[in-house]
Order: sequence, then structure tokens, then C-alpha cells
Amino acid sequence: MKNDIKGLDEQAVEESRKQYGSNKLTEQEVEGFWDKLKENFEDPIIKILILALVMNVIFFFLGKTEWYESLGIAFAVFIATFVATWSEHSNEVSFQKLQEDASKIKCKVYRNSKIDEILIDDIVVGDFVLLQSGDKIPADGILIEGTLQVDQSVLNGESKEAEKKAIPKDYKYNNEESVDFLDAYKVFRGTVISSGEAILQVKTVGDNTFYGKLAQELQTEERDSPLKVKLGHLADGISKFGYIGGSLIALSFMFKKIVIDNGYNIGSILSYASDWTNVVNDLVTAVILAIIIIVVAVPEGLPMMIAMVLSLNMKKLLDDNILVRKLIGIETSGSLNILFSDKTGTITKGQLEVVTFVDGENKSYSTFNEITGELNKLLDLSITQNTNAVVAECDETGWYQIIGGNATERAVLGFINNFSKNKFNIEKVYSIPFSSEKKFSATQVKGEYNLTLLKGAPEKILEKCNYYYDKNGNRKKLINKNTLEDTIDNLASRSIRVIAVATTHENLEEDKNLEDLTLVGIMGIRDDLREESKEAIKEVQEAGIQVVMITGDRKETAVAIAKESGLLRYEDEIVLTSSEIQKLSDEDLKKMLPKIRVIARALPTDKSRLVKIAQELDLVVGMTGDGVNDSPALKKADVGFAMGSGTEVAKEAGDIVVLDDNFFSISKAVLYGRTIYHSIRKFITYQLTVNVAAILIAFLGPFIGINLPLSMTQMLWVNLVMDTLAALAFGGEVALRKYMQEVPKKRTESIISKDMWSSILINGVFIAGISVFFLKSFYIREVFRTGLEGNEDIYFLTGFFAFFIFLNAFNTFNARTNELNLFDHILENKGFLKVVGIIFAVQVVFTYIGGEVLRTAGLTLSEWLYVISLSILIIPVDLIRKFIRDFVLKEKVEDGL
Repeated sequence: MKNDIKGLDEQAVEESRKQYGSNKLTEQEVEGFWDKLKENFEDPIIKILILALVMNVIFFFLGKTEWYESLGIAFAVFIATFVATWSEHSNEVSFQKLQEDASKIKCKVYRNSKIDEILIDDIVVGDFVLLQSGDKIPADGILIEGTLQVDQSVLNGESKEAEKKAIPKDYKYNNEESVDFLDAYKVFRGTVISSGEAILQVKTVGDNTFYGKLAQELQTEERDSPLKVKLGHLADGISKFGYIGGSLIALSFMFKKIVIDNGYNIGSILSYASDWTNVVNDLVTAVILAIIIIVVAVPEGLPMMIAMVLSLNMKKLLDDNILVRKLIGIETSGSLNILFSDKTGTITKGQLEVVTFVDGENKSYSTFNEITGELNKLLDLSITQNTNAVVAECDETGWYQIIGGNATERAVLGFINNFSKNKFNIEKVYSIPFSSEKKFSATQVKGEYNLTLLKGAPEKILEKCNYYYDKNGNRKKLINKNTLEDTIDNLASRSIRVIAVATTHENLEEDKNLEDLTLVGIMGIRDDLREESKEAIKEVQEAGIQVVMITGDRKETAVAIAKESGLLRYEDEIVLTSSEIQKLSDEDLKKMLPKIRVIARALPTDKSRLVKIAQELDLVVGMTGDGVNDSPALKKADVGFAMGSGTEVAKEAGDIVVLDDNFFSISKAVLYGRTIYHSIRKFITYQLTVNVAAILIAFLGPFIGINLPLSMTQMLWVNLVMDTLAALAFGGEVALRKYMQEVPKKRTESIISKDMWSSILINGVFIAGISVFFLKSFYIREVFRTGLEGNEDIYFLTGFFAFFIFLNAFNTFNARTNELNLFDHILENKGFLKVVGIIFAVQVVFTYIGGEVLRTAGLTLSEWLYVISLSILIIPVDLIRKFIRDFVLKEKVEDGL
């Protein structure tokens, strides 16, 4: 690329921004709070409640109901919809913020006589941008140098890549012309560079780009994840249970009013039926009661809880360098069976450093300065003119920063750059960028030197080297290839990657085989193992996840790293190369897959094939990647982990972006995925327990002489407690390391386990049973004061209301953990204690201020002691259940079952 481009200075940048605007796209309008609130009132259940409210108001004017019943229903409905709206709105705002963070793309731009990396939003008309393979084009414009292969499918739907080239000298740019994707000189924002390198002159920015105009017209919707669909089916089942239960309760209520209350006497029944206002009033009450039961049974808090848990954990993950692009990613990562992981930068540090140079005479040099004479210049030429990396400005240490290219190219250029004193009068004729298929890059130059420069895998280059350069630059016959190969093997056994550098006088052509090469030397690149990788790999393996390292390195280098990281521990574990894989049939590969630990000299096509093979075995597959060619595998995998330092194409294809490229961060994603699954299960256990208890009480009530133990407004408060507040309580559960000791959940496994069913049914039946006992016990009724004329039961019914809420609030402690120790890690979820504390506090306040609206009156201290003593019994009941469960499991283990 040209070295004479100065770029815009700060003044020119400001003038351009004032004249043509910013490159920032106008954000899509997000549905506002009040719009969401209005939308929630469109919910069918809320509509039914509003209809019931209208009928209640009518009967109030007819003297059949009290005014506070209508007000109470209206207030409770409003609170329920308001809280749901607030949760949805706050979660969406949080998600939008994370999405904004995800779009912080950096571009290589010429500014102030140097090249620098700036955010895409800061680009202006007139900027010169260096474009390289894997980049996403940041603005509309023309190419002034270089050639590209561009994937324009995001804009025109055409899968065929378009060739783009530099404008001719007589080219005239017309901004008024219609968009033409076939124009060989124009490139467009949002399209992706598949290969090549070029310089873009920016002509259009921001909303005025074709991509910007398209973005204003399109609204994309997130597809529901498998877990959300699964939970939707569960919610449908619970809703049907609620509808059936509500209908039966309405029928039992009417049976009590018509038959039981009239002493089974046909005359009294006919007399009752003759007063249509009584019949209609009771019928409305029955319908409203059924609706309230349905509202209690329908888990409308479940979708909100999922969104809340994901939102809370997305923020935590962002702090741990994991950016969740698609919600499906974090959910599915907890169920991984197999993880295909890159080596460089993921298991290793990715801080590549050239530690040795070996010339054709097998002499080693540790620094560039030690290499003297013409060999010094030839190595300098071979590296600086055959790379995608570029030199930027000095950093604070006085060293020049190197940007662009891949990690290997940056390391190789870094070996030379800060020590080079050579100046070359040459011109690049043609270049072939590095690809996984060719395993080398090449550039033809003319001028002071007329050569084709090559660098790449030793097995591709060394075998074609017939000569080598001595320190004076003389070509000599290469007769010690075996000695050099021994040196390469020795370096590889020490986890040092090796690349060969060579030249030829042959002209460079795309498909031409260059045969007669002259070796410049061998470069050894070290990439140390991350200190945390060994522990992270061990943890992931103990979680039942098979880890397979995929690398482009030689087999010997890959094996050395795999042993050092703990990936290779047993003799029967398999290490394969790409060429060996290609010789295997799919069936043979399936049989070998459980034992495979390392794939060396891997091609991108190997990654896609491995994902396909693993998924055919019904495994949940994770794949890491950073390059353009990794994108198909990232998309095919159940969870695609794109590297933060990788190409924009890879990030677009991935579900999760690992910002620090660290395997340890991937293990955290797995842990958080499992934590979310456990949190959702805890919420389901708690909610279904309340559902079972509430419907049993409401159904049995009329048959045992209990009319409305909880009023309609009280039932709506119960619903708010168990849905919205419980979602807040369980949403902040801490990620526990013990989750990594569990085997991955199967795809077909039900969300409700046997242990959950035992908790739901035993505790639900107990809550219903002790509630009936409370309501029918003469002794308990005597405990609560009576005496209000016309409403002697007000204190007793207030006591039951408080008792029922306290009972379910104490049950949150049972549902929160499977352990016998209810306080296990409880302080790490501060939100849980706050929410439960709020439930208790608000309930106490309601008893004193609820009045006629909530049908409550203040209780004495002794009455509160009875309420607490009876409601806390749910804790020992569940502890006994857990103890028996653990005892039975222990017996089964000891019996070898």
C-alpha cells in the first residue's frame, strides 16, 4: 500500500463532519415505556379482567357489590401491568446498550501523516481507510489502490463475491448516480472483504450510505431461542391447567351458592333462582373468581423472568469479557457436549514473539541485529513487503505499533521493524494473501530487487528450496535439508511455531506452482500457554465437555501445547492432521470423535465437517473462530464463539464474542449458561408450588364451607408476589462452581426434573393442607380477635391472608437451593434477601392500611407470632423431603444403581 498518503488533519476532519455529517447511524426507534404499557393492556387476560371490572362497577350501582372491590381490581391490574412494563422496558434498554457496545468497530485510517485505528463512527468523508481481508467496509466510497473480493450479499442478496479494483486515472465519481453493485470501483458500507487489500477513499457516510438508508427501513426481530420455546410449551400446559381449574372452581362456587347454601332443598333452590339479580351477581362473582385463579395459574412472569435473568447475566458476562450477541448463545453454552477451540490466543496468550531465526547454514540468531550483511536486507525485504500488517505510530515506550494482518504477521514484522535501517526502492507487482489452503503468502516486487517473496509453512516451502542465501546474499546449493528439518522438529517439540521465508525469480501468478526457491531462513515464533488455560480446560472437561484443540500448527507443536495445557493425558487419545482427517469416512470419524483431542494443520473446511459430524451424533457443539473462513463453522455450531481480535465477519457469524480471546472466558460462558438454567428451574419450582396450592384451596373451599378465603384483590397481590417479585429474587442467583461438576443436559430432557416434581407436589399439597387446617381450625379462629360488627371474621381472614403470603415467601428459601443448608451462598444474591424482605414488610404494612380494599385489619403481636410459627413450617417439611431424597440417592449409589 502507498506510504505517501497523509490523510486528513484534525481541522479537515471537523470541516468534513460539519459539511457531510457523522458516520454514526441513526438508532432504530425503540418502543417507549408508555407504548409498552398500552400494549400490555392488550393482553387477553387483562382484557377479561377489565370486562369483569366493568361488570363489577355495574353491580356496585345496583347495590350488589362494594365500591372497594372494583377499585381494588383496577389498582391491582394497573400495578401488574405497570411492573411488567417497567421490567420489559429496563431490560430492553440494557440490551440496546450492550448491542451498542458490540458495534464499536475499529478501522485503520490515514490521519495526520500516519495510520491509526479509530472507531467506525469517527470516519468522515475524505478519509482514506486501509481495508484488509475479513474487514467490514465502514462507509461508501471508491478504491484508490489495491484489489478486493467483496461479499455484498448483506445488501443485494447475491452470494457470488464481487471483484473490486482501484479507479483508473480518468475515473469521475458521481454521487448522484444510483447504487450499482456491479461497479468495480465502488464499495459499500456493511459489505465484507473476503480477500485482498486496498485503500478506500470515503465518499458517503452515516445514514446517507446505502446501508444506512436500508437500516432505516428494516426492523429485525430476534428469533426465540430453543429454551424459550420449550418454556413457552410449559407455560401453555400450565395455562390449560389454570383454565380447567378456574372453570371447575367457578362451577364449585355456583354449586355451593345454588345447592349447598339452600340446604339441598328444591324449594329454596327455585326461590333463589327466581331472583335473577342474585343469580347474575353470584355468576359474575364465580366468573371473576375463575379469572383470578387463571391469572394466578398463568405464569406470565416466566418470559419476563427469562429476559431478566439473561439481562442480569449479560452484564456480568460483559465484565468477564464475554459479549452475548444472540441470547441463544448463552442459554445453549450451558448444555455443550463438545467444544472445538482454536489454540493461538485462546489456549495460548496470543502474544506471538519471534525468538529465533535460523539461516540456511543452520546458524541461529536471537535478534534481527545479529543478522548481518545482505542476508539482513533480504530478510527485511521478504517480511516488510510480504505482509498485511502495517506500522502505525510510536506507543508510549517509543516502539512503533503494528496493526492489521494476523497475529503471526504482526509478530514477524515486529521482529524487524524497530531495528531496520534499510530503505528499498521497489514496487509491488502482485500479491497473494495467506490462506489456510495454500499455507503461504507471496508478493512479487520489481526495482532494486526483482523477486517473488514467500513466507509460510515449512513443509510447503522448504521442500521446494534448492538454494539458500549466505550472510553475503550469495545463492548456494542447499544440501543440509535434513539438518534444518531436525532443527524445525526440535523447535516444534518446545512449542515453538515455525515459518519458512524464501524467494524465487519466477513471476507470481494465482495458480502457478513456484518450484525453484531460495531459502532466506526459518523463523521460530513462541506463543506461551496462558496461565489460566490449564485450570480452565480441566474445569470444562470435568463439566463433561470434550475439548478438541484445532490449530494450523505442525503436529509436533500442537502436541507439545496440548500436553502442557492438560488436553492430552492418556495414550489412547487421538491427534490427527487435516490430511489424515480427509482420508477418513464420516462413519470412521464418528467412531474416533470421542477420543480426538487435537487437530493439527487444520483447514476451515475441517471445522465445518467436524461440527456436522458432532451434530449428527446429537451433540451440542461449540466452535471458536476468528477468521473469514471460520464463519461457516461458527454459524453451523450450536454456539459460535467469535474472538474479539478476529474479523468482523467472524463476529457477525458468532453467537458470543470472547473479547479477550481467552479460553478461561469461554469456561465462564459455560458456567453462566448453566447458572441461568438453574435459576429458571428454581423459579419454575417456586411458581408451580404456589399454583398447585392456590388452585387446590380455591377448588376445595366451597365444598368445605369456605367461600372466598382470599379476596380477588388479595389473589392479585399473591400473583404479583409469585410472578414479578419472585422473578427479581431468583434472577440474581450466583454462578456456582459446582454446576461445572454436572453432566451436560440432554436436548430432550424436560425442564422439570423428578426432584422438582417432588418439591412442587409435596410442598404444594402441604401448603393447601395447612391452609385448609388454618381456615377450619376452631382453635386458630379463637386466637384471632373478633368483634367488628357485621364483619366478625375480618381479623381471622387477615391472619389467613398474611399466613398464605408468609408461607409462600418462606418457600422461596426452599426453592432457592437443592442443599439442606438453606443459607448456602445466600449472601451472594443480595437481591434475593432484599426482595423477600420487601414481601414481608409490604405484607405487614398492608394488614394495617389495606382496609376495605384489601379486606384487612391490624393484627396483634401474638397473632403475628401464630402467623409466623405456622407459615415457617414449610421449611422443615421441605428439609425432610430433601433429607429423604439424599438418603435414597446415597442408598442407590451404595447399591451400585
